[in-house]
Amino acid sequence: MGAMSEFVLELTAMAHGGAALGRHEGRVVFVPYAIPGERVRVEVVEDRGRYAHARLLEVLTPSPDRVQPRCPYFGTEGCGGCQWQHIAYEAQLRFKAQVVADQLARIGRFADPPVRSTLPDPSGWAYRNRARFHPAPEGGLGFRVASGHRVVPVESCLLLHPLLTDLYEALEIDQVPGLESLTLRAGVATGDRMVVFKMEGDEPPSLLSDLPVSCVLLLADGRHANLIGRNYITETVAEHTYRISAPSFFQVNTAQAAHLVRLVMEYLDPQPGQVILDGYCGVGLFTLPLAERAGLVVAVEWERSAVEDLLENTAEAENVEVVEGPVAAVLADLEEPLDGAVVDPPRTGLEKETVEGLVAAGPARIVYVSCDPATLARDGRRLAEAGYHLVEVQPVDVFPQTYHIETVSLWATGRRD
Repeated sequence: MGAMSEFVLELTAMAHGGAALGRHEGRVVFVPYAIPGERVRVEVVEDRGRYAHARLLEVLTPSPDRVQPRCPYFGTEGCGGCQWQHIAYEAQLRFKAQVVADQLARIGRFADPPVRSTLPDPSGWAYRNRARFHPAPEGGLGFRVASGHRVVPVESCLLLHPLLTDLYEALEIDQVPGLESLTLRAGVATGDRMVVFKMEGDEPPSLLSDLPVSCVLLLADGRHANLIGRNYITETVAEHTYRISAPSFFQVNTAQAAHLVRLVMEYLDPQPGQVILDGYCGVGLFTLPLAERAGLVVAVEWERSAVEDLLENTAEAENVEVVEGPVAAVLADLEEPLDGAVVDPPRTGLEKETVEGLVAAGPARIVYVSCDPATLARDGRRLAEAGYHLVEVQPVDVFPQTYHIETVSLWATGRRD
């Protein structure tokens, strides 16, 4: 491409995915590690015709929001886990709300969507209760770069909760023959800690740990075997305690998960006698608080280990019906109409059949917990076409220093309560 692909660009907006964008000769150019409002010199690395991806060569006019990244592994050659350490935290929050509004407007075709200011994380750092490491070729452990198989060795990560940082430093794992990956998990409120090994050929590692942590071997078929201690941790969020097995999903930021619970309860406002669906419910983060106030909670999860945790976590709650399977199938077989529903799908969003099933079940309120504004906008358009209106969207900063955006939104039927 040579020098022709180098040019000066004015950046005008932040794109979903964390790159700043500008226009050059009629096409959009995406530039990672840049900030809207900056004038930059860039070089095209991937030409896609209508748009292009470029590499930042030089910041000619920096944004007042530009700060010095704290981490030595941040940047184009770094681990790739953070995309926004060069942006002041207040501005990260602002960009997240703007990206949500932009996706809802462009993909969802919502005019002037009601997006609130992003709820900040208390510190913006040291929040992750889970991290996965891979053996680095040069020894030690590191993070696998998102776009490939390269592993960047890291001595410490500023996003890890102190419980994990201490564990990572204490492990002193230099070489474990046959190690594929190592996941550290912690119950931030309980102090529980766990090391999950994934090994070639399911061979247990030869290790002796005098640390008060559980060690688990995650088998190729998805089951897990105890090596030391229990095969789960416990975590407390908003006064409810959850058992979380080695393979089960849980929110990575415990402090911010409490905000998610609060918003779900506020938006759904469950009443005695009401039937509430908790779809993609995992180990039951929303199920337990809902069960305290609703008549019946139908908790739906298809991942086996999460279902086992869910059954354990809801054992005391007599008004919870646990259903193992996909949400769409459960909606298709519903015996009674729903009064309310909360859905917390993976990044891919809701399947078309799930949206159709929700609409058919007719809950007056649907609360959608989303970790991807693009799929939220797509699914929201389907809900809107079925007669739901978007009451409000509350972004919650669950992933500071990264472009990932969590939102909780309320969708209500035509009659405004």
